[in-house]
Amino acid sequence: MNWQTYIKQFGQYLKLERSLSQNSIDAYLRDAEKLAQYNELSGLQKSPLKISTKELEKFIEYISELGMSAYSQARIISGIKAFYKFLNEEDLLDTNPAALLEAPKLGRKLPDTLAYTDIVMLLEAIDLSSPEGGRNRAMLEVLYSSGLRVSELVNLKLSNVYFDIGFLRVIGKGNKERLVPVGRDAMKFLKTYIEQIRVHIPTQKNFENYVFLNRLGKNLSRVMVFLVIKNLAQKTGLKKTISPHTFRHSFATHLIEGGADLRAVQDMLGHESITTTEIYTHLDRDYLRQVVQEFHPRA
Repeated sequence: MNWQTYIKQFGQYLKLERSLSQNSIDAYLRDAEKLAQYNELSGLQKSPLKISTKELEKFIEYISELGMSAYSQARIISGIKAFYKFLNEEDLLDTNPAALLEAPKLGRKLPDTLAYTDIVMLLEAIDLSSPEGGRNRAMLEVLYSSGLRVSELVNLKLSNVYFDIGFLRVIGKGNKERLVPVGRDAMKFLKTYIEQIRVHIPTQKNFENYVFLNRLGKNLSRVMVFLVIKNLAQKTGLKKTISPHTFRHSFATHLIEGGADLRAVQDMLGHESITTTEIYTHLDRDYLRQVVQEFHPRA
């Protein structure tokens, strides 16, 4: 079989056995394609089953020499490892040549966050006299109150909003479901939007169950949410570069600063690993250091 056949089977494996989102599948397939292209360009002309660890290391050197950042290299290496793990699990290989591949050392990037006062300033700058304003206030209140990813926000369904218990049912990465609590203020603005604004929007076919709609009666795009937040930042004079993810980061950091259990925050964010959530503890440590410096006699 040729490279394309193996790569196609790899895509089916990611979808059926690992239940990844289409975005994740596409990213992994692009990584495998890059290796296939290198195999041809370098003159190796080998089947993926014949590639050695040394040749994979040469490929990593090649992408490094292209000027790719350490993060981009790590992303590609992760895809190559997944591709060879698949080949190994299918008993197509005796040994996995990618098993010992090492990604470049990455410094853990701390996420951008907003102070609570900044969050309040942005929310209160929204003009509630227009239907779009009512929608945007509800949308951003939910983002900050629940820590949703922007893709989860724009795909939120009416049938997954439980006002009686104050929870949302969210479909996250890999089609995994989780229940996320929503704050009182967010629920108030969400209820107002749904009952007083959304009911007057002519909804197009197949979009009846989406919570947040545009003027055409379809669900909002991710880009639209970015633009709403960007325009708000400009309106308020906020100098930070912010995005929907900034609200998610702020949600997590403010919870942990307030003493929330790390595993509870992990569940609410939908993180697979606790170490992913631990990046939000940086401000908590800064606060503890400040307390020591200010109040400890030996500081």
